[in-house]
Amino acid sequence: MAIMSGDNAWQPTASLDTLRLRARVLEAMRGFFKQHGVLEVETPVLCASTTSDPNIDSLRSRVMVNGAACPVYLHTSPEFAMKRLLAAGSGSIYQICKVFRDGEAGRLHNPEFTLLEWYRCGYDHHALMDEVEALLKELLDTGPAQRCTYYEVFHRFTGVDLSHATDAALHRCAVAHGLAAATRQPADHRDLYLNFLMSHAVSPRLGHEAPVFVYDFPATQAAMARIRPGTPPVAERFELFINGIELANGYHELNNAGEQRRRFEQERSRRRFTGKPVIEADERFLAAIEHGLPDCAGVALGVDRLVMLCAGSGDIDDVLAFPVRLA
Repeated sequence: MAIMSGDNAWQPTASLDTLRLRARVLEAMRGFFKQHGVLEVETPVLCASTTSDPNIDSLRSRVMVNGAACPVYLHTSPEFAMKRLLAAGSGSIYQICKVFRDGEAGRLHNPEFTLLEWYRCGYDHHALMDEVEALLKELLDTGPAQRCTYYEVFHRFTGVDLSHATDAALHRCAVAHGLAAATRQPADHRDLYLNFLMSHAVSPRLGHEAPVFVYDFPATQAAMARIRPGTPPVAERFELFINGIELANGYHELNNAGEQRRRFEQERSRRRFTGKPVIEADERFLAAIEHGLPDCAGVALGVDRLVMLCAGSGDIDDVLAFPVRLA
């Protein structure tokens, strides 16, 4: 983005009324978790490792430690560190923090943004959806949320039944919605089509009458969620949509260290295939999972997008004091 110039370039993009609204939202969040007995924590923004998710690009820097330059990353989520706290016996915890993702800028994105992330011991993804809905009721005064499986909403808006759809059928549907056929497909091209169709044909049509939770994703999109066996097997995760905007992403958390390491290696292979930097596995995080992550569910919620909804705004710049182009 071009840097603004002129006499007014120093001013915030959010109005002072919106910044006051943002402060009230943050205060209400903390009040909600205090009332529910969830501990607020802080974890480092600078981390020795980062996510290997091939869809997320991290910002890298370095720090001098005892005279030596050590590479570090600005965290894309506090997830790894918070799970280390959970393994250490913290109990249910939450955090409101700045996170960073390279290349994400636009109407709904800023490379630096605010995330609310929390973990509830003893919850599965359905119980956590109940709590997310309670928080929304308090902050947005929303009515009852709708809940649909991934397979249900995908079929409703694309006409494709994923229980039986071939890769060729998904390819035809994706091309019909504007995805040009690639000459070199990755091994997981089925997920390429699913992600494209979900983001272009399904997500924008969700949550216009009431909040919508989409849950039980294809097993290939488990990320860090548990997979429930069945026909087909499904990932115990959910996403929340309001006005076509994804607001939150939650999991019934995977707590098997061997399976987590295998998934990291799969992600590293995808990054290698696409020419992205290959991220080494976070061994401290894996050691914590091996020690014992309690049965829990966790969710990350975009605070800036939530404030946008509270303010009735359609652009993230309207709720930030200074977006990256004016920082």
